[in-house]
Amino acid sequence: MSIEQTLARLSDRVKSHSSTMLTEEAVKTAVVLPFFQALGYDVFNPEEVVPEFTADAVGKKGEKVDYAIKIDDQIRILVECKPITTQLDKVHLAQLFRYFTVTSAKFAVLTNGRTFHFHSDLEEPNKLDTRPFLSFDLSDVQPHLLLELKKFERAGFDIDGILATAERLKYTSLLKTEIAKMIENPSDDFVKLVAGKVHEGRFTAAVMEQFTGLVRSAFRDVIRDSVKNRLSTALADTDAVIEEVESTEPEVVTTDEEREGYMVVKAIVREVIKPSRVAMRDQKSYCGILVDNNNRRPLARLHFNRTTKYISLFDGEAEDKIIIESIDHIYDFTDRLRATAAKYPE
Repeated sequence: MSIEQTLARLSDRVKSHSSTMLTEEAVKTAVVLPFFQALGYDVFNPEEVVPEFTADAVGKKGEKVDYAIKIDDQIRILVECKPITTQLDKVHLAQLFRYFTVTSAKFAVLTNGRTFHFHSDLEEPNKLDTRPFLSFDLSDVQPHLLLELKKFERAGFDIDGILATAERLKYTSLLKTEIAKMIENPSDDFVKLVAGKVHEGRFTAAVMEQFTGLVRSAFRDVIRDSVKNRLSTALADTDAVIEEVESTEPEVVTTDEEREGYMVVKAIVREVIKPSRVAMRDQKSYCGILVDNNNRRPLARLHFNRTTKYISLFDGEAEDKIIIESIDHIYDFTDRLRATAAKYPE
């Protein structure tokens, strides 16, 4: 089973059965071990995934971390698990902090089964950062996450490669959090900075109150308008392609779900090829998504004209037809779709 499929299963498990994961052991068995198994680690080999790891140099008798993961006989990842109801905080890093210093570990993972925090020593060598460089909620896995997690796969584990992007990930995440806070609660300095371009006069308390609300609304409108513009462009491109198809295939009916699936695929591969190169060609039995509107350059096929939905992928030598539960499930195949798109240079 691929990492995409495993994450989808674990996400469903967290959403549906979190009430049964009230202990550390339940979290380990139901989520943590399957998660690292999907990354290629032999969780049944105590010499590779060491449970209840202890180190005498820590100096605290009986203190352990839940797992130490070895690669080439060197400890590289430490894992500490908490019950799913735990609100993870830096106080829970205590054991990881001490073990990170006295082992050869380069990464530490703190998790409650739902939330995963990945830490390293970006700020000071051999000293665990209190702020994670990668955090995610397993119940809401975003497409870009797969690219980052694949760097931790056992077969291609590359410390330098992970650290090369870790700092960018860390500060980008922190900045996004601050921007989100600023949108909802803009500071006085920010309000003055923006409103000072349009307001003449002193910023009295009444003026500040007025413009704080206006800046908040304007911020939201800018984001909303940007999203609408992107969707409008995608819809216009879709309609142009579909109109051409329907004129030559009068018996084919393109559904809203097929249109939406096409737009999702198009959005995913825009990081690899120009969106204008992605076309839809609907057929009676499936909806084809092609590069350059060329049947010899298939990107995906959507089999939505039945109760059970499928998507066909073409990153291997043969068509791979996979069951999907919803259109959002397409995001789980981001890497495979992009790999297919990369095969078709201009």
